[in-house]
Amino acid sequence: MNTKADELLAFDRRHIWHPYTSATTPLTTYLVESAQGVRIQLAGGESLIDGMASWWCAIHGYNNPILNQAAKDQIDSVSHVMFGGLTHRPATELCKLLIDISAPNLNHVFLADSGSISVEVAMKMAIQYWQAQGKGNKNKILSPRGGYHGDTFAAMSVCDPSTGMHHLFSDAVTQQVFTDRPSCVFGSKFSPSSTTDLENQIKENKDVLAAIILEPVVQGAGGMWFYHPDYLTRVRELCDEHDILLIADEIATGFGRTGKLFACEWASIEPDILCIGKALTGGYMSLAATLATSKVATGISKNGGVFMHGPTFMGNPLACAVALASLRLLLESDWELKIQNIQQQMSSTLEPATRINSVKDVRVLGAIGVLEMNDTVNVETAQAFFKDEGVWIRPFGHLVYIMPPYIINESDLNTLCKSMLSFANSLC
Repeated sequence: MNTKADELLAFDRRHIWHPYTSATTPLTTYLVESAQGVRIQLAGGESLIDGMASWWCAIHGYNNPILNQAAKDQIDSVSHVMFGGLTHRPATELCKLLIDISAPNLNHVFLADSGSISVEVAMKMAIQYWQAQGKGNKNKILSPRGGYHGDTFAAMSVCDPSTGMHHLFSDAVTQQVFTDRPSCVFGSKFSPSSTTDLENQIKENKDVLAAIILEPVVQGAGGMWFYHPDYLTRVRELCDEHDILLIADEIATGFGRTGKLFACEWASIEPDILCIGKALTGGYMSLAATLATSKVATGISKNGGVFMHGPTFMGNPLACAVALASLRLLLESDWELKIQNIQQQMSSTLEPATRINSVKDVRVLGAIGVLEMNDTVNVETAQAFFKDEGVWIRPFGHLVYIMPPYIINESDLNTLCKSMLSFANSLC
């Protein structure tokens, strides 16, 4: 590695605070020189196959010429303009497309900065909706344990309060209502008893519940847990029975990751509010959206009411233009077949892990492959191991998982899976 690269890494280690790490004894970082397709090129010369799609957003891989061109074309027109009192073509065309491809009942779009903010917006929508109906006491959110919805304060309040990464803030965040994690495993026979605690919590708290928030079918950063779609069906029924709004957090699951365009489609349900982000721009820049029904939008707006949120970079034209190009690229591709092929290959290649002593469980759904280990994984050790294997995989907790770009070929996906098996064997 050259001297300049060494200087950059030394500065980074001394002064830059990376996510979920110590400022004084940080995890090792690797300097990226460039990225192309599914490969990340390091300054030291190593080329790594990316198994993470940069935290699940780079579904088309890196340096995509169509997305590059969309950004170049837009930046020559207007890169940003305030969204208060002004609008523009990229935002209007993007919102129209989002309404066209999402659940039929969702026809109002609020553009946000990031996934966490889209959750904050959704929670504010739910609470403000009930305020407008004269029911300000309905201001609590119910969330299944094992869930993860972001790192900002309201979002933290609906993440798992005990096992989640935000337990340090349990005394500082708003106290919400929690129910048992969905116990009914995806692909197994549904057990009605899996919603017993949910039903009890709703009956006990229905007068104060504004909404239920959940990640449909896949609980992501809370444990990569895949649960039965019939659980979603029952949640929708209970919300309707008890006059509670349903917020679907599809930030991680939206845009094909589970094998459906949106994970709610596994249960054929329509949420009242939908949160999307991550893959929205194909990993090019931060953008998210919160979609709502007319019931929610007009309910908030009646009697002259206005929704009280307005980010500075809301509707950023550059991000909207790239998002529009990314969604068109996805929808015009044979994405369903790609996801099916990825799932089939991961299922067969990772199957030997069921016989490795360090592995507790193997789970595959859509373009998500997971090894749940018996013990917590040392991230520093794992990152170094995978780098030497020529892949980029970043575990967390007990989980070693991959969510690769959809464009990955059979050979590169095989390398990722074999590296996961090698790592699991190294722990025995």
